Amino acid sequence: MVDAKALDFDLNGGRTGVPDGVVLQRCVGHFRNLHSTAALEYAGHRVVNTFAAARTCGDKLFGSLELIRNGVPTPRTRLAFTEEGAAKSMDALGYPVVLKPVVGSWGRLSALLPDPRAATAVLEDREQMFPLYQVYYSQEFVRRPPRDIRSFVVGGATVAAIYRVSGGSDWRTNTARGGRAEPCPITPELDELSLRAAKATGGEVVGVDLMEAEEGLQVHEVNGTTEFKNTVPATGVDIPRLIVEYLVSLEKR
Repeated sequence: MVDAKALDFDLNGGRTGVPDGVVLQRCVGHFRNLHSTAALEYAGHRVVNTFAAARTCGDKLFGSLELIRNGVPTPRTRLAFTEEGAAKSMDALGYPVVLKPVVGSWGRLSALLPDPRAATAVLEDREQMFPLYQVYYSQEFVRRPPRDIRSFVVGGATVAAIYRVSGGSDWRTNTARGGRAEPCPITPELDELSLRAAKATGGEVVGVDLMEAEEGLQVHEVNGTTEFKNTVPATGVDIPRLIVEYLVSLEKR
């Protein structure tokens, strides 16, 4: 176990303070994850997930582009950079509409906007925030049951899945926000889409978020540093063991 907060990378000397071998990247913070992965790879480490995958999965826009490019079903998504442009995007998608930050987790700062008046209020707030929040990433609101699906892909295999059932009146299903984890069967459709999404984003150990739309499953996000503390007890699948076994297999290659 290496605490990233204690690391001091010598970039010129190519020294990281991390033992040789495969490195499992577990930094939840996007920027620390991305930059430490870049330094580790530069020094010759084999990192899971790679810098390319971390960059793609860590930014919702980059992830959406790869899903769309590879034909993975995903919600209609629009991009804008001004209040006016964002308002046009939302009008084109139709209300209600979902506005998300391109970088973020646990559903933080994601907003379900029922009408243009609500959108105007949120956009005005966004304009006063850090410039990253003026990258306006909006998606159609998918009509689904009050839950979504999180599947786990490890080394090219879908190893577990849960339903995340929203808690109370919150439309977001994140377990960090009170969502409830329930076991979900891995159907052929779920398995296929999970593997296609992981491949599209370059992820080796990822969590794939899917929604049960009227026309079938849709992937709305792939998480590069996924948490599994609620999934293991819900499913009985020892995800940490499967990850370690995958890392060991990489060491032997």
